[in-house]
Amino acid sequence: MARRPQARPGAGLPRREFLKWTTAGLAAAGAFPGTVRAASSKTISQSAVRRSRAGWSLVYEGDTLNRVAFPMGGIGAGMICLEGTGALSHVSLRHRPEIFHEPVLFAAVCIRNPTPIARVLEGPVPGWKKFGRPGTGNGAAGTTYGLPRFRTARFEARFPFATVQLSDPDLPLRVEITGWSPFEPGDADASSLPVAALEYRFVNRTGRSLDLVFSWNARNFMAVGRNPAAIRPVRGGFLLEGLAPRERGWEAGAFSACVDAPEVHVNHAWFRGGWWDPLTLAWKDIAEGRCVDRPPVTEGAPAPGASLFVPFSLAPRGDHKVVLRLAWYVGQTQLRYGRDPEGAPPPEPYRPWYAARFRNIDEVTDHWRDHYAALREQSQRFSDCFHASTLPAEVLEAVAANLTILKSPTVLRQDDGRFWAFEGCGDDAGCCHGSCTHVWNYAQAVAHLFPALERSLRETEFGPSQDEHGHQQFRSNLPIRPTVHDFHAAADGQLGGILKAYREWRISGDTNWLRQWWPRIRQSLEYCIATWDPHRRGWIERPHHNTYDIEFFGPEPMCTSMYLGALQAAVEMGRALGEDTEPYEELRNRGRLRMETDLWNGEYFFQKIEWDPNTPLPGADSPEAADLIRREGPKYQYGSGCLSDGVLGDWLTRMCGVPPVLDETKVRSHLRAVHRYNLKHDLTDHANPQRPAYACGNEGGLLLCTWPHGGMPSLPFVYSNEVWTGIEYQVASHLILLGELERGLEIVRTARSRYDGRVRNPFNEYECGHWYARALSSYGLLIACSGARYDAVEQVLYLRPRLKGDFRCFLATATGYGLVGIRRGRPFVDVHSGQINIREIRLET
Repeated sequence: MARRPQARPGAGLPRREFLKWTTAGLAAAGAFPGTVRAASSKTISQSAVRRSRAGWSLVYEGDTLNRVAFPMGGIGAGMICLEGTGALSHVSLRHRPEIFHEPVLFAAVCIRNPTPIARVLEGPVPGWKKFGRPGTGNGAAGTTYGLPRFRTARFEARFPFATVQLSDPDLPLRVEITGWSPFEPGDADASSLPVAALEYRFVNRTGRSLDLVFSWNARNFMAVGRNPAAIRPVRGGFLLEGLAPRERGWEAGAFSACVDAPEVHVNHAWFRGGWWDPLTLAWKDIAEGRCVDRPPVTEGAPAPGASLFVPFSLAPRGDHKVVLRLAWYVGQTQLRYGRDPEGAPPPEPYRPWYAARFRNIDEVTDHWRDHYAALREQSQRFSDCFHASTLPAEVLEAVAANLTILKSPTVLRQDDGRFWAFEGCGDDAGCCHGSCTHVWNYAQAVAHLFPALERSLRETEFGPSQDEHGHQQFRSNLPIRPTVHDFHAAADGQLGGILKAYREWRISGDTNWLRQWWPRIRQSLEYCIATWDPHRRGWIERPHHNTYDIEFFGPEPMCTSMYLGALQAAVEMGRALGEDTEPYEELRNRGRLRMETDLWNGEYFFQKIEWDPNTPLPGADSPEAADLIRREGPKYQYGSGCLSDGVLGDWLTRMCGVPPVLDETKVRSHLRAVHRYNLKHDLTDHANPQRPAYACGNEGGLLLCTWPHGGMPSLPFVYSNEVWTGIEYQVASHLILLGELERGLEIVRTARSRYDGRVRNPFNEYECGHWYARALSSYGLLIACSGARYDAVEQVLYLRPRLKGDFRCFLATATGYGLVGIRRGRPFVDVHSGQINIREIRLET
């Protein structure tokens, strides 16, 4: 083990040759001052952390604030979004998305001297909220939009933190709001807590003392329908409860809001009345600078809301901070997804992880209070480390913005700790259930940040989601359990799982885990061969279901490259376990030759459409469809097209650390063709009859497929005319891996330009739903730029940087995280948390 390993520069060596630095050799040379574990106190230069990002900074103001909504919450625990103005929205605490749920939740401040003046602690309401949303034609009743606010706001995100700065020339006060929720790589439990925090910092701009009252105010939004509701005291604040009868326990829920202040007053009972009486009188208390103490009501109708008040003084030019802790608890659900085998007993509904860890809201609230300082320190340590990277700014923006997916309702974590996910979020329900294998193939973040959670996905795929024949149901049941195998396996999804099993083994270093799952992995591969390559030609030729929700007919490069990668991964895993892998090696070699000759047009790889004319083809659901199929063959193919995903398997092979199979020159040529033909900087003239809102008009994007040399089918594969960020990042990182840095960055910049806050939320890259999982392919940009990969089996750190000169980049492993890179021409490792056992560093030049 070592810390900050350094070595001689590697100038002059061939491109594919490694320079090796062993721990012993470097220690003898004095390059290792200690062990590769976190120092007892680690600080990072704030000038480095806060340096300019040349326009790619996750900083928003003016009209770029319009759509900003930053998720806070835990992995699988629910979400509250902090908007660019400081408002709270997208309140989704019931294990499903509620995208347009914006209950009355607001902070305010009253400056009591010389005469009271009060403001909601938010910037101006975005124009789109005032008209066009449901209810706005009737005046947007039931909102806080009409209460006075600060005139300007500025928003900056540094995941998992976000800061809103408020100012107003008419006020003697500046305000800074920092919202966050716990997140540290390797600590899945801390990162899964159903909590969030808002830290309000007040700065006196004047030379006179100010007397102020901070308040936080909420309707009881936890009440469901006509169920009973209650508001009760909790140390430092109030607790909102929605009660429910036992037979509808999933409707029960609770939410707490607390501060640690020497003097806090709580109004547990807003005025009960009609029309807008409750908010009218709650605002009257705020505007007059009152600190109201009112106990909960015990008779009659429940109180509609509650407020807490914190009075304080600000010395001239002084500042003061109030920390508000939010926690919630919804311990039961109705969630069940998937079908059960005949005779299986009906499963209990999904239960969240935190319900097994905590019995009620009081335990969550207490835990949050008792561990707040430590959790904040850990989260800040990660944030500082991650943002200290010196990679291109657009890369850091793309990665950091999409880590918010892990705080969205896209992901769930059941009570035994296992990870499960949708593809994305519909407006009011999860979209496309089951940790869909061919979508989650693209996501690289969880495997590195929370390896145990990612391994649980493999254990589900090769376990209850795989039958005795090796068929995998690519959508896993929830709660996780055996399923019915009544639909196509997904070729790309199932083959990708084999590649990812290799990755999980190398990240964890746990060969016993691999040995345990190897029989199921091998069974899965044998199913793939028998189903899609029955003649053992080395390519996928039989009709195969894939991520475009259709079947490709005939050999094509996307799934064949996945097949070749899976064969190579099986060879590597089998050899390590002493298994005979010669049949897989022969298939791999045969398939590589076929793909690189029969599917290669000299510029890029293409599909060779094949079908049995004596077999009825799907999709002939009308006379005109039947006629089209007779003339052109199967619907939804791409043939001579240039497919952005055309060498997807080579990308995933490299992401997983499996030795590449395909000729790098041809892969690079394909990617250059994708960049040349599919990247558009203006889509005004592009016809997309499919789902155009991802990118259209004068926006740019990477199309899924084009036909630069003709041959476009009348009905090409579904989605072919669209733009998906998950594929944009996949192609960009693949280009960078192969030395095409500028081409890759151009794609990243084009994608992120659409998410600048004006039209789209910078923290919600959507595809089939909000916070779509495929966008987690952006994490691959870190791997591509740095070429950093830690192999825990070998205890070797590999570096193949695609940046010139010195750099530093975030690296997460199963046992610790920190920064790696090149310093003064030599490789280095600085561990900021945990430890990383490094026997050797291999720098590829």
